[in-house]
Amino acid sequence: MKSIKINGTVEFINLATGFWAILGDDGEKYRPVHMPDQLKKEGKKVTCRIKLIDEEFSIMMWGKPVKLVSFET
Repeated sequence: MKSIKINGTVEFINLATGFWAILGDDGEKYRPVHMPDQLKKEGKKVTCRIKLIDEEFSIMMWGKPVKLVSFET
């Protein structure tokens, strides 16, 4: 799958065990499967290249699961 570029804001979502997410400037909700530590700051503005992924199972029923290909802060 081709990567896409998004701009957004990093947020911590306090559901279930809690997780880091990106609220896209396009209104979409993105849930990186492995959020890098350098992005884990509430309110941080980011530009990322992502790939949408399929998850077989997740307890996090929020947003689109994505893999971060690259990012800028």
